[in-house]
This record gives sequence, C-alpha cells and structure tokens, in this order.
Amino acid sequence: MQQEIRFATFNVCNLAPPGARLYENLEPSTPEEYEAKIAWTAHQIDMLGADVIGFQEVFSQASLAEALSRTRRYREAIHVGFDPDPGAEKLTPSVALVSRLPLADAPESFPYFPPGIAMPPGNRDPERFTRAPLHAAIELRPGLVADVVVVHLKSRRPDYRASDTGDDPQLFALASLRSLIRRGTEAAALRVLLSKLGRERHRPRVVLGDFNDVADAVTTGIVLGIGAPSGDRLYDACQLQRRQDRLRHVGFSNLHEGQYTTIDHILVSGEFNGELAGALGEIVDVVYLNDHLDLGLPEASDHGQVLARLRLFETGQPGDA
Repeated sequence: MQQEIRFATFNVCNLAPPGARLYENLEPSTPEEYEAKIAWTAHQIDMLGADVIGFQEVFSQASLAEALSRTRRYREAIHVGFDPDPGAEKLTPSVALVSRLPLADAPESFPYFPPGIAMPPGNRDPERFTRAPLHAAIELRPGLVADVVVVHLKSRRPDYRASDTGDDPQLFALASLRSLIRRGTEAAALRVLLSKLGRERHRPRVVLGDFNDVADAVTTGIVLGIGAPSGDRLYDACQLQRRQDRLRHVGFSNLHEGQYTTIDHILVSGEFNGELAGALGEIVDVVYLNDHLDLGLPEASDHGQVLARLRLFETGQPGDA
C-alpha cells in the first residue's frame, strides 16, 4: 500500500491573546472574539487533516497551543514555534510548525540573513528577516527524512518613513518599493538557506508559507531557484499535481479588494516531482480551503489554507532510485 503524506500551510491572521495590541489601526480582540477565533481555527485545523502544517501570523505560540488543544486530531501533535519577543508590550508575528510525524532532529529558526545578503543601506533591520523562517527535519517514514521550512515573506503593506502617508502618490510608491525590496531580499536569503540545506543534508525539501506574491512573481521564482541546477531548484506543488481538472480548480488563497489571488504556496524539491528520474514520490492533489473568504466570517482568517497530498512511492517502483 502506498503511503500518503499531507502538507498544509495556514496563515491564521493575527492569532493573539485578547487585549493584545498588534497594530495601531487594529483594536485588540475581546475575550468573546478570541474564543470565536480559537474555535474556528481549531475546526479548520481538523478540516485540513494534514500530517505537517506550517502556520503564519502567530502572535502568540500559547494561543496556537490553545487552538490545538481544542482539536480532535492534534492534541498530541508536535508544536514547534518561538515567540520572538516574549513579554513585550507589543507582540511580533512569527511562524510555527505542527507535525503528527516524528522529528528527526531539533528544530531551528533563522532570524538573520546568510552572509552576503543584506538590505540596501538606510533600511531598518538590514540583516534580518521580518519573520524568521523555521526549519524542522520530519521523518516521513523509516529511513526517509524531509527538511521542512515554514516561511512568511514581507507583505505588500507600504513601508512608510516618519510622517509619510498614502495621500501622496509618490510617497506611496516609494513605500511600496521598500516593501518589495525587502521581500525580494528575503527571497534571496531564503534561496541561499534552502540551497545550503540541500547541499549539506541531501534530503528532500518542502517549503510551506505565505509568500505575499503569486507563484510566477520574481520573488517566488527566486525561492524556487528558477535557473538553478536541476538538483537545487524547487517546484510549485500546484503545478505538479496529477489531478489537473480545470473545471473544478478554484485555487485561490487570498481575497483583497475583490481580487482573488494565490499567495500561499507549497514548494517541493525534485525528490517529490514524479516526472523526474529517481523521484521518491509525487504530488497527487492540491486543495484550497477558501469558502470562508467569501462568507466574511469575522473570526476567520483572511487567507485560505493550502493542502498538498504527497504519495510516496513504494521501494522498487519506477520512481525510486
């Protein structure tokens, strides 16, 4: 019997304790609003039924742990995450990973860019990711370990300076450019980290995250390694899936100002591209849980969740080396 592994990515949208101040233009949640969000998040996690889930916009790892405790399927799952500023008056978002499969090694975060990557002079935090990527080695089956990385690249929100506002089109354009430069720099830094993982560990790699850009954007292409040697590049799971039914394909993960886009992606290395010689598995299907975006539920995330079903080949099948 062939083994199926399910990977998912889930931007939970401002998951934080009630009363916590996150942004100047966002009122803290009430206890009632928090309770509704925890209940919805737990239900959605159970709906995914994934073996490994990457989370973004976690302002409190304790809040995510609370949601997991309300699930039916993940109460005993491994929860990996690091609050970047515990005890601070203003919380900072981070990523997390939850796995029902065992970890093969201690997880780690990467708050700093690798050597040779930095923002241009004059930018804030020139050597740091906005949200530190998280890496965990997951044992998919005995003898097969995958390096899973959870990411959340810089948003498109304009990066204003001092008293700048969006009322001035030029200031808006420059602030948007700063965000793009940071997202591009983070993409380049992530590409270096992923290449390093591949060279040093020689294991399959899976990236789960909110890229804040579509699959064919330049920034996403940098992470994919477009133009890199075939053994180093990654592939968009949505493009690899075998079930390419265009009539049912409603793959979007974000609804903003009436525009449907997909900015949450699952990327895999060549070991899970069934078209390549020596592949260890293939992407069967990619599913988007996004009905809540049209329903406008106040407790729901403003992102859809992405779920990729990976079928591992049995030893001795044509895909095996």
